[in-house]
Amino acid sequence: MPTVEVSFTALPAHVRTARLVALAVARRAGVDEQILDEVRLAVGEACSRAVNVHQSKSPESPVMMRLTDEQDRFTVEVVDCGPLEDAMGEPSLGQLDAEALASPDATSEPIPDLLPPGFGLAVISGLVEDVAVTSDVDGTHVRMTWPATDVMAPESR
Repeated sequence: MPTVEVSFTALPAHVRTARLVALAVARRAGVDEQILDEVRLAVGEACSRAVNVHQSKSPESPVMMRLTDEQDRFTVEVVDCGPLEDAMGEPSLGQLDAEALASPDATSEPIPDLLPPGFGLAVISGLVEDVAVTSDVDGTHVRMTWPATDVMAPESR
């Protein structure tokens, strides 16, 4: 049960790298080629969500991603620094100031995400059959699991 642990600065540019690392480990774990697009999309969504939470809560803290190759499963866990309630309480389009959207300037706050709260988690749950989202003192853990063949096991004859 080898585990790869990756931590990266909470910047959107690093999400692509996290996806590439996850795909490489998924291939090595024996995840079916037909499922790799789902892995890529789900990991990208989970990491993007974590980056957004970190940027608003604790931009200096790294996002953590753990990739585990179990005997017949491939697991990805993305950990952010915010509790689940904070992620669900992000402003939605109905809560935005229309004037701020119409004329943003350099001194104004950044425009919040226009997607409804929890949208990223809904996308992940649509892509991954086995997903669990938990929140504790460390932050929110998004744990996704896919079937994989044990490529390191001796072939049975």
